[in-house]
Amino acid sequence: MRIRVLGSAAGGGFPQWNCGCPGCRAVRDGSRPATPRTQSSIAVSPDGRRWWLVNASPDIRTQLADTPALHPTGDRTTPLQGVLLTDAEIDHTLGLVLLREGRGVSLHATAATERTLRAGSGLLSTLERFCPVTWTEVVPGTDHDLGGLAYRAFEAPTGKHDRFASPRSAGGAGIGTAEGLPGRVVGYRFTDTASGRYAVYLPGVQELTPAVQDEIDGADLLLVDGTTWHDDELVRLGLAAKTAHDMGHLHIGGRGGSLEVLTALGVPRIVYVHVNNTNPVLLEDSAERAAVTAAGVVVGFDGLELEV
Repeated sequence: MRIRVLGSAAGGGFPQWNCGCPGCRAVRDGSRPATPRTQSSIAVSPDGRRWWLVNASPDIRTQLADTPALHPTGDRTTPLQGVLLTDAEIDHTLGLVLLREGRGVSLHATAATERTLRAGSGLLSTLERFCPVTWTEVVPGTDHDLGGLAYRAFEAPTGKHDRFASPRSAGGAGIGTAEGLPGRVVGYRFTDTASGRYAVYLPGVQELTPAVQDEIDGADLLLVDGTTWHDDELVRLGLAAKTAHDMGHLHIGGRGGSLEVLTALGVPRIVYVHVNNTNPVLLEDSAERAAVTAAGVVVGFDGLELEV
């Protein structure tokens, strides 16, 4: 199984267009070593010929152009087989509209995500006006065979409120809401069916519960949420009133942070993805970056290629 990190940053990318935090400034003026990153997405393949995207970021056009393995193989024919979604967030789904020139999109998503994309954000309904869309329902806990590669989704704890819930309706449940439905945010466990080895992709998680740790246990590779270093990082910088936990993410550093918890699990390879522009691990000379490296963990970057 082959995995390529197409985009390693959280929503907004790195640098974010409207942000002047230390990391974004460093990228722009070169004052400290820092590498630009596009918004979070990976591609996975059983054989290097057939590829599936996991999330379709607003940067998908650039990401596809920068990945020779995903270039066209003939007249309007590409190795891209389909798109799997972890949730319905704009930074994970806006790129779907940019795939409209294709002959059709094979979309794998939970019922909660499909409902939000159709009746909430309207992205799926918009895409269907341009090309056929085939939806395969992703049921957490159920294995799906892709031919040499299998996936299984699992629930990722999140405290995020459904942006498309209507406050005017009873209980805040508007027509587009997926509030209360299972599978609003999921991680994926990808298994190479020949070897039985597997990788876990978990770009958004609020808490590493025992159930989530069970999904990670035994993995040969983990690509995991690295949004912030401090839980109150954006609050400290005066950029937001919410903590990482409030936004559905687990911070990396300190007691109870993901670095401490995950390194204790014994996963042989851990890569942080979905890294926010404010996170000091993106500054290559920072103490936080040194701490991650010393723990044997990789800060993901665009174009990183991995094999399982």
